[in-house]
Amino acid sequence: MSGELSFEKSLEKLEKIVDDLESGDITLDEALKKYEEGIKLSGACQDRLSKAEKKIEMLSKSATGQLKKEPFELEETEKPSSSPVKRRKVKDVQEDEDGDGDLLI
Repeated sequence: MSGELSFEKSLEKLEKIVDDLESGDITLDEALKKYEEGIKLSGACQDRLSKAEKKIEMLSKSATGQLKKEPFELEETEKPSSSPVKRRKVKDVQEDEDGDGDLLI
């Protein structure tokens, strides 16, 4: 075994990192380490999803060798967010008062 985490374990670990970072209860050094680990886990998850998609496309080839590429539609309740980072509620974000475009969280 290569010691590589499964997709599910990687995603679970990534979610824990996001929770830790959002809590604000860790030091800057800890936050930087967790952020770096999160970036690596996110890349690994994206890579696995890409490989799975390619495998599905390969397995979907018809008898003539032509790829039958049909979109896979998720139900609205099953659709993932566009990023692994949890979204903050609008009420948790305040506009920057000095008008430079920064948001205060």
